Amino acid sequence: MIEVVFLLGLGLIWIIFATIQDLKNQEVANWLNFSLIIFALGFRFFYSLFLGEDYGFFYQGLIGFGIFFVLGNLFYYSRIFAGGDAKLMIALGAVLPIYESFYSNVKFFIIFFVVFLFAGMIYGMVFSAYLTLRHFTKFKKEFKNQFKKNKNIIYAIIFFSLFFIAIGFSERVFFLFGGFVFILPYLYLYTKSVDEACMIKKIKAKDLREGDWLYKDIRIGRKIIKADWDGLSKKDINLIQKKNKSILIRQGIPFVPVFLISFLIILFFLYYYNINFLRIFENFIR
Repeated sequence: MIEVVFLLGLGLIWIIFATIQDLKNQEVANWLNFSLIIFALGFRFFYSLFLGEDYGFFYQGLIGFGIFFVLGNLFYYSRIFAGGDAKLMIALGAVLPIYESFYSNVKFFIIFFVVFLFAGMIYGMVFSAYLTLRHFTKFKKEFKNQFKKNKNIIYAIIFFSLFFIAIGFSERVFFLFGGFVFILPYLYLYTKSVDEACMIKKIKAKDLREGDWLYKDIRIGRKIIKADWDGLSKKDINLIQKKNKSILIRQGIPFVPVFLISFLIILFFLYYYNINFLRIFENFIR
């Protein structure tokens, strides 16, 4: 039991520091994520070596690390996570296996991801609403511009959705489908307007950091620096600083707080259920 408390406490402390970094600098340092992996696996190894009856505690950490390594890279290359978020997810893989059996840990991982997805959805909605209110004038102007650019497609989708809503009065599934399609263009306009009006920032070239996202491709001499997901390299930054005084970058929503919220929810239920947390999962799937 003490080993589980230590691991969860270690994870909580590291996530708090990562959250502070993300909110302050919009990035999480590699050393923070890598050190969590080293400390978590190191503790598991030495606990198994000196206090455990076998190396199961250590092996479960390695397995969790491997599973989350795959998931973290999947989220990163799917353009869902930035690099720091993916590395933090991978690091948590060494912390979260708290049960003795592989099957129990897999169930625990599923619970964590369900909590994580719901927390992320609510957090994203609240944060985007905050950005909308903070930059409401720019947002309103951008929303109108986006509507004018896409009005023909939007009208076509609305007509398509109204057709299904009309026939949905005789078959409920068509009504639900039509309603879903009806709100899609407005969701697109909203997210696109938030992105363009609230997430683009002009900064001095000297303040650029490795990993920053360009708003658009820029040409410097014969070289074109792409506005891609991997962000700027040191070489790109040196080149930009020689030719540009300022540059437009795209900022992302700081997502590490979702890790903290999810982790705190998990800790609360673990405490409430006295580590018998898997009863929630088992009752849910029955």
